[in-house]
Amino acid sequence: MIPALLLLAQAADPVTAAIAAMSPEQKAAQLQSTAPADAQANLPAYDWWNEGLHGLARNGRATVFPQAIGLAATWDVDMMERVGTIVSTEARARFNAQPVATDRRIYQGLTIWSPNINIFRDPRWGRGQETYGEDPYLTGKLGVGFVRGLQGPDPRHPRVIATPKHLAVHSGPEAGRDGFDVDPSPRDLEATYLPAFRRAVVEGKAQSLMCAYNSLHGTPACAASWLMNDRIRRDWGFTGFTVSDCDAVSNIHAFHHYRLDAAGAAAAAVRGGTDLNCGTAYAALPQALAKGLVSQSEVDTALARALRGRQALGIAFGATSPWARIGSDQVATPAHRATALEAARKSIVLLRNEAGRLPLARGTRIAVIGADADDLGVLQGNYHGTAVNPVTPLDGLRARFGPANVAYAQGSLLAEEAAVVLPETALRSDGQPGLHATYTANGAPVVRRDRRVDFDLNRAAPAPGLPVTGYRARWTGTFVPPGPGRYRLILDQSPCWKDCTVHDRATLTLGGRLLHDGDLPRGRVEVAVDSDGTPQPIDLTLDHRSEDESFRLLWIPPAEPLLAQAVAAVRDADVAVVVAGLSPDLEGEALSVQVPGFVGGDRTDIALPLPQQRLLAALKATGKPIVLVLTSGSAVAVDPGSADAILANWYPGESGGTALADVMSGAVNPAGRLPVTMYRATTDLPAFVDYGMKERTYRYFTGTPLWGFGHGLSYTQFAYASLRAPDSVAAGGDLRIEAMVTNAGARDGEEVVQAYLVPPAPPEGGFTDPVLQRQLVGFQRVAIARGKTARVGFTLDPRAMSIVDRDGRRHVVPGAYRLWIGGGQPGDGPGRWFDFTVSGTDTELPK
Repeated sequence: MIPALLLLAQAADPVTAAIAAMSPEQKAAQLQSTAPADAQANLPAYDWWNEGLHGLARNGRATVFPQAIGLAATWDVDMMERVGTIVSTEARARFNAQPVATDRRIYQGLTIWSPNINIFRDPRWGRGQETYGEDPYLTGKLGVGFVRGLQGPDPRHPRVIATPKHLAVHSGPEAGRDGFDVDPSPRDLEATYLPAFRRAVVEGKAQSLMCAYNSLHGTPACAASWLMNDRIRRDWGFTGFTVSDCDAVSNIHAFHHYRLDAAGAAAAAVRGGTDLNCGTAYAALPQALAKGLVSQSEVDTALARALRGRQALGIAFGATSPWARIGSDQVATPAHRATALEAARKSIVLLRNEAGRLPLARGTRIAVIGADADDLGVLQGNYHGTAVNPVTPLDGLRARFGPANVAYAQGSLLAEEAAVVLPETALRSDGQPGLHATYTANGAPVVRRDRRVDFDLNRAAPAPGLPVTGYRARWTGTFVPPGPGRYRLILDQSPCWKDCTVHDRATLTLGGRLLHDGDLPRGRVEVAVDSDGTPQPIDLTLDHRSEDESFRLLWIPPAEPLLAQAVAAVRDADVAVVVAGLSPDLEGEALSVQVPGFVGGDRTDIALPLPQQRLLAALKATGKPIVLVLTSGSAVAVDPGSADAILANWYPGESGGTALADVMSGAVNPAGRLPVTMYRATTDLPAFVDYGMKERTYRYFTGTPLWGFGHGLSYTQFAYASLRAPDSVAAGGDLRIEAMVTNAGARDGEEVVQAYLVPPAPPEGGFTDPVLQRQLVGFQRVAIARGKTARVGFTLDPRAMSIVDRDGRRHVVPGAYRLWIGGGQPGDGPGRWFDFTVSGTDTELPK
């Protein structure tokens, strides 16, 4: 009777039937990220790895939104859901362009390994740009919005499957991430590192989760059953599938030395709750089965979870999806690009505006200064798609204020020994900035002018009418150095790294002398040229015959001529707009960069790098007003007195230049808020490797920052009045509070209304380290016309009013509470305090 029932169940459930018919080797193959076709199971090849952090990534043209940290600066949950919807729509559009049974390569699938909801605990972490900042409540709420946008309204038929990552307690350093052991206290784990993941599962209904590289108390996260089984499935009710960070399972034996070999590591991961392996370590599962390290039922459970994900997406076992009708015309549409522009506008944070320096009047003569002012990578950040018609800050300001009113000079490198894009000011052809470009493939050549050689070629052609690969590009003109000295020219390329059999070739001739002809070893070739400052003809060719992902002509020029060029430009202008900060070449994931202030993608110093400090000082000495635009993925410590106005622009996406010009001209009133604390100096921070939260983030930092979490100015003013709420609430109950917010200024604007709770002081003599200063418990971004008033309300549930003890117990305690409602933290802008009491008995909350 039992075999008959089993056969009946298999007939009704194709997942069960497929697994029952597979050998251990077939199962292991399907549990690796690059899963081969399995004709017996009727499964086409499928690569589980796809990215959508701030736009569909690494698969050609797509809408590129502000980097995740910029999206966080919008403080707009609705915006996050709309962005997620567009990302998933474009992923579906790409997927649906081929038959559903087509074998899928990397970055072509519907399992999106985003968002990154790790807590940005330390500004030195290079991947902090991928996160939503330092606060667990803000991160959780924005993450829920993004997950809902990605997956869509029907959990049975997700548009794509979202994968919040990296669970858990992961935030650098990059250099040691493969074998790093983290020892968070029970309080920090519950109060800081897990809440956003819990919210993504419980509220967002995420159908996948990714485990991190690091260990927790000696156990690799991807093998931590207490986390991957007990916490997420038993406590949070998670029913989806889990996936390892890439090669994290191999790290279990290779770096953590938690097991002796791949078989032991694979078994530990499966038993620990990791269903899918990004990498190849699960190829050892048959060996692990033979040794009895893992059971067949445990492997089958993992595989069933993964395959049910494919089934829900409508891409296996004959399943269908209502999203299969999304057409290829739904990529980078005008509506999608308009949303990218809206997001970029909303992400800009006005940090300082002395004497109302901004906005700038029409007709203002502007000197745009800085390497970040005209760099494609600074727009796109990391984990990005290829933008259609990207607009740099220089482009945007020229379009808004008129080319005749905007001069440009690069001014300096971003950091010592860090190459930057060779700018238009050093290139001329036919009397104009830039180079004459000819692209040749099978058809007629494409001829145009390129202001700089700075291209994202990741599955994307550089111009209409060209193939994605298989063309020859040639740039000719004149190299015009700003003065005498030694110039280092760099041919830079991001080489394809998976399934690559061939790479590109390039040729560079300067002044009739051949400097390079051949391949680009490791993606970069550097040549040195001694110049007396005389212009010389330049001829550069690229044979793009591969899937190499970019091509740039960079340089490291002598400092003084570049600086003199910038000073001269500012003296002839009314105002200097200095676009300064960092770039994805300096901060990011596991980078090879090692220059002063930067190592391995992380920072060793949070100050603005010295070359840019010297540039700002020289421009300040001209006496001209300075507007400083900070482009970065993290907090940068600057001297507030170095500029009259300061804006945080992040890595703003494809329309970043337009958004910046809109804000600087006053066409858009800025309302972004900081999702991180801007500290004054690196010395304000604990050791980078210390994951304890003492003196970290606004919640526990006792010093005085440059600008606090939640800070942001406007061109108008807001006033708060008439807080309405009960004076008392029972422990375990909800508290509803409303405030009246009036736009008391002369411009329409948006206010980000923030609610911060101060819990009762702990009992005298109680252990309170780290001391919680306050915690965000609510926020709303509201548009209010000048002279108008809006009613803004928050409902604080018991979780918002809870505290966490040393043992990790979360509970609501009776006592006196204070609640601040305002446009920033207490003391930062207008707002009102409200005092209330929680009555009754101590109430414990579930994990």
